[in-house]
Amino acid sequence: MDTKKLFIEILLEELPALPFLKELPNIKQKWQDNAKKHHLESSAQVFFTPRRIVIIDEAFPTHSPQKLEEYFGPPLTLAYLEGDGPKRLSKAGESFCARHHLEVSELKSILKDGKEVLYHSSLKDGIDSREVLAQLTQEFITHLNFGKSMRWGSLQESFIRPIRNICIIFGSEHIAINAYGFEGRAATKVHMDKGFSWMEFKDFAEYLEALEEGCVILSQDSRREKILSDIAKIERENAIEIERDPKLLEEIVAITEYPNALYGEFEERFLSLPEEVIKTSMKENQRYFATLKDSKLHHGFVLVSNSSSNEPGIIISGNQKVLKARLEDAMFFYENDLVRGFEPERLEHIGFVEGLGNMREKSEREKNIALFLMEKYFEKIHKELDMDILNAKNLLEECFEIARADLVSEMAGEFPELQGIMGHYYAKAQLKHAAICTALKEQYLPNGENSELPSSFFGAIVAMAFKLDSIFALFAHGKIPTGSKDPFSLRRASAGVMKIVLEKGFEFSLERDIAKIFGIGEYKKFLKDSSVNLLAQTIQAIQNFFIERLDGLLMDINPSILTSVLASKDRDVCSIVAKTLALNKFFQKSDKEAFIATFKRVANITKDMQENIENISIDKDILKLPQEIALYEAYENILNRSFSDIDEEIYGLFSLKVSLDDFFDNVMVNDSDQRIRQNRKNLVFGIYQCFLKIGDIKEIAF
Repeated sequence: MDTKKLFIEILLEELPALPFLKELPNIKQKWQDNAKKHHLESSAQVFFTPRRIVIIDEAFPTHSPQKLEEYFGPPLTLAYLEGDGPKRLSKAGESFCARHHLEVSELKSILKDGKEVLYHSSLKDGIDSREVLAQLTQEFITHLNFGKSMRWGSLQESFIRPIRNICIIFGSEHIAINAYGFEGRAATKVHMDKGFSWMEFKDFAEYLEALEEGCVILSQDSRREKILSDIAKIERENAIEIERDPKLLEEIVAITEYPNALYGEFEERFLSLPEEVIKTSMKENQRYFATLKDSKLHHGFVLVSNSSSNEPGIIISGNQKVLKARLEDAMFFYENDLVRGFEPERLEHIGFVEGLGNMREKSEREKNIALFLMEKYFEKIHKELDMDILNAKNLLEECFEIARADLVSEMAGEFPELQGIMGHYYAKAQLKHAAICTALKEQYLPNGENSELPSSFFGAIVAMAFKLDSIFALFAHGKIPTGSKDPFSLRRASAGVMKIVLEKGFEFSLERDIAKIFGIGEYKKFLKDSSVNLLAQTIQAIQNFFIERLDGLLMDINPSILTSVLASKDRDVCSIVAKTLALNKFFQKSDKEAFIATFKRVANITKDMQENIENISIDKDILKLPQEIALYEAYENILNRSFSDIDEEIYGLFSLKVSLDDFFDNVMVNDSDQRIRQNRKNLVFGIYQCFLKIGDIKEIAF
């Protein structure tokens, strides 16, 4: 297939970095998907700067492939008139020819569905790519989704930012496009330092030359490499270490066309501020990289300028002044907060969610949940705190009295992302117990997919209580996530609870504990009515919501294995995950199809007995055949054996396969003697019940 180089530049006003970066991973696929709609295969590369999105395909097809078109008509018995002379078309046959513009001489026949029918086929030439490139480009643009879009001028079309030009060059030919109120032209604009004029070009080589002379680095990878190279040079020259924040780096790559990393400093007195305050001010407000010296925060920073200027001093000086003003504000807020101390009573004026009370009431509910969890996990907490239950509860109550108090601080007002962290510093200033200080700092963890977890057992129950209250209160109030909508991040909260439970080894039943906590938090008052049915439905909905999150925690495992474990009615999170992982591990190392076949047979033979919850006895005196005696002895050995862990138990249970296969091959379960038949079924059912403690094997499918 003939190909040519394809180049497309979409020139825009400056793109907002974060929404663009969110869509960036999808852009290449969306281009390829739109090309496929026109029967064109593309292996394009995507480049971007703040003011352009560029598609480059080194070998784009000049035509779509030929297409075989087939037409099937009526059966020959209906397509032709009867008679002794030459065959003549019937009305049905004539209609087929007219519909597809065919001559009689072009007709053929073919066997279809057992009947001989009229048939015609032809190869249709592919479409010249030049004819569809303008349409394809417009369709591609409309499929890009950045969350929000805008209109400009008198246009009805919208995009993330106004589009100023679309240039399409295919081979050496400029492809015309009329869209967004302009005629596309073979021209671009370069770095604003070099002016605002249009730079015309004839082909891609001239385009690259114009960008290079105009101080625009088209490749985002090249811009990233330049920033990192500049940073390494600054480190060597100043004997410091620069924190390479990956997300910040990608954002800076997205907002610069010609990046230059520069080094500046702030006054050392500001280092008395909490480290997180300084870093947050630099990163969130100014997009600076923090610097370290001897593993401690240093009074330097690295800014990345989008400038081609050879006089960086003015840029550095200006940024130092801006940062100083921000740190002065932060110092003022911090010192004021230290003087005022905690003011938890002011939380009464901050609402949680409409209809669910204020933040002080939320803290009270969380405290009651945490006290329940403390009793449940006190053995672990006792070893950690080295105090009795009464003192531990007092410590917990003290923690929740101030847990949300930093929400009303001036610093949290300026830096909302430091909630909890500021509480930690203020608690340290008041010489609060170390366990409280750490718990306040970590109370919102985990707060993302790869987030750290609370470091202590004490802090873990504080973090769990926060998340559990949010889930229970919002479910009771009817604000349940649906589809992709989850405005209160309850899915993340429930996954966070289970991550903590698993990491800390907490026993947590998605049945008993959820029902208990619903009562402790008195969430019934948030229900729209007090009916028993609604209460039960809400508790069940919360349980199901947590169970659904297990799929996300076990993403690389066959979901039917988790289904089988859940069918065992086990609802303890740690136990469910341990069983699922152990089963998965076993099947990875075994002939899973053979094992599943054997044990599904066990389940099928006893399916009429599986609702029986009574113990079914086995009369070993009427076991006659050697294969059934051997199976009984192997089964009894499993019953009397103590397993060191779940892996050993699973291997032990599956070791019954040999005896089971021998039993099924040589023993007639449905013996004519009813006592013998029932006894054999009881033996097989006993084995099924042993497995059911782990999982229902018949639910597993590979």
